[in-house]
Formats: sequence, C-alpha cells, structure tokens
Amino acid sequence: MAELKEEPPAIAPAYYAPHARGPVRDVLVLLHPPYTAWHLSYVLIGASLAPVVSVWRLVATALAFFLAVGVSAHALDELHGRPLRTRIPGSLLWAAAAAGLVGAVMLGIAGVPVVGPGLIPFIAAGVLFVVAYNLELLGGRLHSDFWFALSWGAFPVLTGFFAQTGRISVPALAASAAGFALSYGQRTLSTPARLLRRRTTSVSGTLALSDGTEAKLSGAALLRPLERALQAFAWGVLLLALALVASRLAHLI
Repeated sequence: MAELKEEPPAIAPAYYAPHARGPVRDVLVLLHPPYTAWHLSYVLIGASLAPVVSVWRLVATALAFFLAVGVSAHALDELHGRPLRTRIPGSLLWAAAAAGLVGAVMLGIAGVPVVGPGLIPFIAAGVLFVVAYNLELLGGRLHSDFWFALSWGAFPVLTGFFAQTGRISVPALAASAAGFALSYGQRTLSTPARLLRRRTTSVSGTLALSDGTEAKLSGAALLRPLERALQAFAWGVLLLALALVASRLAHLI
C-alpha cells in the first residue's frame, strides 16, 4: 500500500483562515466568523418565537452573546494551546476574554430591570459556560460534545426567547432542543475536521470498492465533505434565523 502525503504542516487551521499572516488575519480567525454567526443565529431564532419581538432586546441579547462567545470564549480557547496559531500576545487575549465577558454580563445586568429577575440565572449560566467550557475546568468534563451543544446551541435559543418574554414556553424548549441537536451535529463534523487541519501531517491508505477498483485516501478528500457540510449548515441556520426575524419585524417597515 503506497503512502500518500498530503497537506503540509502549515495548512491553515480553519477553512476561513487567510493564508497571509498579520494582525487582521489573526483577529478575523479568532472571531470564527461562520461559527459565531451560526451561534448568534440561535438567539435570533429564540427571539422570533416571542409573540412580540422587541428590536432593542434582540440587539442587546445578540451583542451580549457576540461578546461572550465571539470574543471571550474564542480568546480563552486560543490561550489553551494556540489552536489557531495566531500571534496575538497572551496579555491581549486575556484582556479580550475579560472585556468580552464583563461586557456581556453588564448587558445582562442592564436587562434585569426590563426582563425581570429571572434573567439572573441566565447571566450566571452564561458565565459558567464560557469559563468552564473554554478553560476545560473539572478535568475537561465540561469540554464535551454534550456541553458544547448545551452551551452554544440550546442555551442561546432559550435565552433569546426569555429576553423577549421573561418566561419559558414549550415551543421555546422545543426550539432549544433543535439548537442542541444542530450544535451536536456541528461538533461531530468539526472535531475530525480540526484533527485533519491542525494535527495531521500526512494521510495514507486506499478504499477498496465493491466493483474491484481502489480509491486513494487523502487529507483533502477526507476534509472536503466535512467542511462543505459545516459551511452549508452555517449559512442555512443563519439565513433561517434572518428570515424568521424579518417575518416578525415586517410590520415595522
């Protein structure tokens, strides 16, 4: 069996990472644009289930999640082993993580008088998810597929609805379960994709097909369907969320 070496060790750590190095590239990659937009979409989906959608509450909730997930969580993740290979100083990553989390908490606290004290457990849960998951506390027990789906799939859907209504409903719980399932599927695809991009230097082997022919295995061939599915789901969930919100806000135009 012939060995076929594929991608060089310098392969980009993510499909959306530019090859050119520099501070702009580092910030762009750190924010994970496709995945951040994907998880913010869950906030929009949850909010769109409310009988009446408040634009200001929606914007504040989405901004809080952007700061918590897009900035803080991703900065903490990069501090843990530099998986994205950025050159952002550790001090700046810690500052971004702290500022993002504090900003999200402050937005949540500002919303308590408007939404009600029931928002406080959501704020606390958000802090727990960001810190415990991304710092892999408790021996990494909270850094799993289940906790990823709960933190960044189910939780933003439920929070988006609660921020609008101050309550929880059966449809909101069903939608949060859908967010959990989609995020669980995302993690199932992204885990082997990250392995191929960030830790694999060569791939070898062949597939023996039923018609007697053989197909060579390659890193690119293994990676392509995983990332095409991730890109399709990211765009699909985002467009669905935008369509739902637009349909709810159409009366304001």
